Amino acid sequence: MRMYDIIEKKRDGKELSREEIHYFIEKYTNGEIPDYQASALMMAIYLRDMTTEERAELTTAMVESGDQIDLSAIEGIKVDKHSTGGVGDTTTLVLAPLVASVGVPVAKMSGRGLGHTGGTIDKLESIPGFHVEISNEEFINLVNKNKAAVIGQSGNLTPADKKLYSLRDVTATVSSIPLIASSIMSKKIASGADAIVLDVKTGAGAFMKELEDAKELAEAMVSIGNRVGRKTMAVISDMSQPLGFAVGNALEVKEAIDTLKGQGPEDLTELCLTLGSQMVLLADEAKDMEEARAKLEQAIKSGKAFEQFKLFIESQGGDPAVADNPDQLPQAEYQVELPAVKTGTISEIVADEVGTSAMMLGAGRATKESKIDLAVGIVLHKKIGDYVKEGEPLLTIHSNQEKVDEVRDKLYASIKISDSDQKAPSLVHDKISQ
Repeated sequence: MRMYDIIEKKRDGKELSREEIHYFIEKYTNGEIPDYQASALMMAIYLRDMTTEERAELTTAMVESGDQIDLSAIEGIKVDKHSTGGVGDTTTLVLAPLVASVGVPVAKMSGRGLGHTGGTIDKLESIPGFHVEISNEEFINLVNKNKAAVIGQSGNLTPADKKLYSLRDVTATVSSIPLIASSIMSKKIASGADAIVLDVKTGAGAFMKELEDAKELAEAMVSIGNRVGRKTMAVISDMSQPLGFAVGNALEVKEAIDTLKGQGPEDLTELCLTLGSQMVLLADEAKDMEEARAKLEQAIKSGKAFEQFKLFIESQGGDPAVADNPDQLPQAEYQVELPAVKTGTISEIVADEVGTSAMMLGAGRATKESKIDLAVGIVLHKKIGDYVKEGEPLLTIHSNQEKVDEVRDKLYASIKISDSDQKAPSLVHDKISQ
């Protein structure tokens, strides 16, 4: 088998065989195929696409290129959730204890984030004492005992994906649907989940800006998951404005606590109930979405979800008192309000600009070496469709820098106020189950 022939075949729009795809991934991961030939194949895939069978085989080959996590010792159906990213995306912090509180095991592997704010682990480490440096054995024991645990990503998961992503990043092939879908799904499958729920974002703060592109990606990932034996569902959710009100690590933890107590933002609560219902359904803990949602709503109302959060925190060394007194979370030295310059209705809040503003304050990482300030960020007081009076605060900047003029200017430029009424954008655009 020659790499030249594989490139030529895909260049001409023909379907690659299982053997050809696995040959490419194995040899490229081992360094036997040079970058220039791998680049040529990536571009051929970008231009010619892949069939559903090819996408599933590419994902499987990437999974098999490295370690695979064995979660079979955990009782029940393990359901993982993946978000394609966004601004103020606090869903994992809410979903892990919420879904666990109704009997679904949540064995979550998370990373540290580059970009606007930290990843799930960074956010959780805002809680004094909380840690994710636990052995796989302890991780499995905690999930069996308490139904929820979070551990940092470790081991040699999907090395083929790491190599290919670096290559795609410099060859203008990042935005290929089959390559994005196989990249995301290979990591989820290698992490050991039995079923996967996907939150695919669309809008200004999302990777997929257009709804049709987000839908195509969601359908591709659901198809891959189901073809390789993982029950998979997806939600396409809006990211034209930040989710919830808080953007920043400790600030998002506080908002997650409020949400678990039934006092959180309407959009964050609704999205968590939507995603959580899919997780409960895939775990066979409900006969349909309506029953699954009712269970989750009751868990919030009864306080069971909130108590589960405290148990989850305490079991990983964190101080559960933070849940009852979030003021114990890291606090920024300065709180600066941004007053509205006119009266009207909020017509636009550009999500990625708000996210960039939070990163400028120190809430996120520009590089892997960047140190995150867990206390800083932005808390919105108004969302799209809300009425505001001149002088009324649009948001509060939480900063450990006294001067925030550059951040203020960027935030003012990202928020528009209209003289006419505006409707809030739809939160859930679509749901995909097969």
